[in-house]
Amino acid sequence: MPAFVLGNNEVVMPAWVIDQESFLRWACSDEYPSRGRFAYYNDQIWVDVDMEAEDHNILKVIVGGVLALWVMSQSLGRYYGDRMILTNGAVGLSTEPDGMFVSSESRRSGRVVVSGGRPERRKGVLIEGTPDMVLEVVSPSSVRKDTADLLDLYWQAGIPEYWLVDPRGEEPRFTLYARAARGYRAVRPADGWRRSNVFGAAFRLLQTKDDLGLPAYTLERR
Repeated sequence: MPAFVLGNNEVVMPAWVIDQESFLRWACSDEYPSRGRFAYYNDQIWVDVDMEAEDHNILKVIVGGVLALWVMSQSLGRYYGDRMILTNGAVGLSTEPDGMFVSSESRRSGRVVVSGGRPERRKGVLIEGTPDMVLEVVSPSSVRKDTADLLDLYWQAGIPEYWLVDPRGEEPRFTLYARAARGYRAVRPADGWRRSNVFGAAFRLLQTKDDLGLPAYTLERR
């Protein structure tokens, strides 16, 4: 089996993983690693086995938590955290976003199918098709993937909104991309608020300090 070695971490990938179909078969098998992040796009396999940074983890949880509660309170559909695989055969993409939203209408219409990848799985691990929104939080190892590659592929897949949070720098940068005819356009903020048509609300991301003097984040909604 070929192996990808990054630092002291080793990921062993079966030799039969050669395309998107076999990548998904591996991802739904018991051989799939429990640590690390993997994606298939542009006929390549992307591998990241670095541990998640603190700010990355906190931002993912804060944004996802606010959205999950809003979706549930409004009966909009379902918000999924990470470790779920989004796959879109039309654009040759299979990846693990930091978060996804699938509306009830998208499930009813067949625009999205949630499956287990194997008949014996009782619960879904694959989001197949076009979700209504995806979230990515940038890490040092995912800059190109999140800010360029996926920006194009998520648009090609027809995803209405792409939320990108970049924690690098003094304060995190929150960009809400709305799908337009020729690519995504960044929604212009008004006093920090960005309107989401998908969620029917406006949001802004704020940074303060906690009792330890460390960065604390809040996603406000109105």
